[in-house]
Amino acid sequence: MLDSGETQKMVRSQETAARHALRLATQYATSAVKDDGHWLGPMSSDVTITAEWIFLLQSIDRTISEEDRAAYVYHFLSSQQDDGSWPIAPQYPHGGNLSATIEAYLALKILGLEPEHTAMLKARRFVLANGGVEEMRIFTRFHLAMFGLIPWTAVPQMPPELILLPSSFLVNVYKFSSWARITIVPFLVIRTREPIYSLPNGRHANNDYLDELWRDPSHKLVTYSKPVIDLWSTDKVALLFQMADWVIWLLVLVGLLPFRNWAIRSCISWILDRQEESGDWAGIFPPMHLSIYALLLEGYELDDDPVRRGLEALDRFCYQDARHGKWMQPCVSPVWDTFLMVRGLCDSNVIEKNNQLLTRALAWTRARQLFVKHGDWKVYQPQLIAGGFSFEYVNTWYPDVDDTAAGILSFLKQDPASLYSAHVLRAAVWILGMQNGDGGWAAFDVGNDSLFLNSIPFSDMDSLCDPSSADIAGRVIEAFGLMLQLFSQSKLQEHEDVFQAIATACFRAIGYLQKTQESAGSWYGRWGTNYIYGTSNVLCGLSYFSTQPRVRTMATQAVQWLASVQNGDGGWGEQLDSYTHPERAAVGKSTASQTAWALMGLLPYLSPGSDTIIRGVSWLIDSQTVVSVPGAATWSEDVYTGTGFPGHFYLGYDLYRHYFPMMALGRYVDAAHSV
Repeated sequence: MLDSGETQKMVRSQETAARHALRLATQYATSAVKDDGHWLGPMSSDVTITAEWIFLLQSIDRTISEEDRAAYVYHFLSSQQDDGSWPIAPQYPHGGNLSATIEAYLALKILGLEPEHTAMLKARRFVLANGGVEEMRIFTRFHLAMFGLIPWTAVPQMPPELILLPSSFLVNVYKFSSWARITIVPFLVIRTREPIYSLPNGRHANNDYLDELWRDPSHKLVTYSKPVIDLWSTDKVALLFQMADWVIWLLVLVGLLPFRNWAIRSCISWILDRQEESGDWAGIFPPMHLSIYALLLEGYELDDDPVRRGLEALDRFCYQDARHGKWMQPCVSPVWDTFLMVRGLCDSNVIEKNNQLLTRALAWTRARQLFVKHGDWKVYQPQLIAGGFSFEYVNTWYPDVDDTAAGILSFLKQDPASLYSAHVLRAAVWILGMQNGDGGWAAFDVGNDSLFLNSIPFSDMDSLCDPSSADIAGRVIEAFGLMLQLFSQSKLQEHEDVFQAIATACFRAIGYLQKTQESAGSWYGRWGTNYIYGTSNVLCGLSYFSTQPRVRTMATQAVQWLASVQNGDGGWGEQLDSYTHPERAAVGKSTASQTAWALMGLLPYLSPGSDTIIRGVSWLIDSQTVVSVPGAATWSEDVYTGTGFPGHFYLGYDLYRHYFPMMALGRYVDAAHSV
């Protein structure tokens, strides 16, 4: 109930303004659609991805055109900070990142920038002031070792025999997350072969090309392990792994590795099996470029089919615009972007649900549902029937739960009658089979929670596993909650066994969410920044189960927290440092995507006339200022709100600034109209 006529008048005014904003946003979406009906926004990350692409081009001696060279240089220089560093994300609160700066410097030098260039001098000062190359991360060590810039003895061992261990062993490749697994296997080959590639000054085992970034270039054998006494007192698992590393070093020195050649051949076979016809590996940059190195080291030539297709796939990942120059995208997100844009358009309700814009988009995504018989997820779920969706254009080996749940929501929002369709039911059954023992869901695997693996010497990003996350569980129970709601309203009542299984899965998932709720009332966001994202996803899911007492208690706490962290300007924002400093949860300037997430989480629980909602909606309406074509508008967002590896690697999804505000404003209009 509205409290007063004045409040009701304000709601009506806001509803009118929101409808206008949605019309502009819908026109923008219409103008941005691809010719075949899908959407795709460019994806950004830190400069290490582009730097490592430049390293690969240098390694294979591919000529870079002057035009491309200038565009790559522009990309690096446009993101350099005043202190000479490169951060892991724009406006990152902790400032520049040492390893990113080292890699950017090396890439720029390969591209022809002289060490005396102002940008290089500034970068050098930053690196030396922060410990020099000596303090780089493990991943950077690999790339420098491949050019002879550090000795391979300064890089942890990665025995290829790992590929031979059965999936029943405590440690085997399938215990690693999908993204780590498909990156580690080519690394096993590279680390074993210890290649040294040429730089512009030649090919040398002790190359001095980067000596100016060392505090002491005469001592490049920098240790990668902590002192034994420290590990004994802080991390005995890490100590065990370190001891295993020493044993492997000893076996290498004495040559007692009888299965090594078999292991290398097995790694190459594994890599080739997982290459898509398009040339991709998992649709992400790290394994794509590392697999090319591995194949070349084992005798493949640049014009051999697997290498040629792999390089063509990487070329397709490159993106260029006037603002940022040319860069290598870490991934592409067409299925994800299309599902979420469809959801935004359906929530906006500006066009009819049977509009060709929507039907073509969902036909495009349906054609990419995965019914193949292969997939790493089958290792531990061999009886489960396929039916998931992946994130990218082509990634048949690694469908993910989040995309699949988003797909169910989009299909049902566009056409509730698709509840009993094969594509919705197969997607739901696959998600059911991917539920973890704790009641939650991970992104790509089941039971992938051997967190002790993060203590392995070659791990320095704490992301070798894929455990349950609240944000994915929230989206799943939102999809399942909508399915249960439509089922209860259906006269047909078909597939009762599936819907009973869905209800049971949701009961378990709510128990998981109850255990993982923070004391303040929020939830951690693994794949979006951060507590605002996690809390929004969970609240959207819990709204379908609000009759349960435990759900009401959880939701009340979460709503109170989310409302309490609203910014003074009416929006919401959260910086990336909340991953390393949880006390900074929901602290940051207002952004379009995060304000939308907050509103989406709150709207099922608060009146559209509440001050919190009114102020949030006003912020979104007022900040829609970017006009691309006449009659169209969108929002700007100059920070990353997507997460790759918390604390280490972040993602900028270009369309987050658009379809999430559409969802929020559309749901507000629906709520206001219903009053």
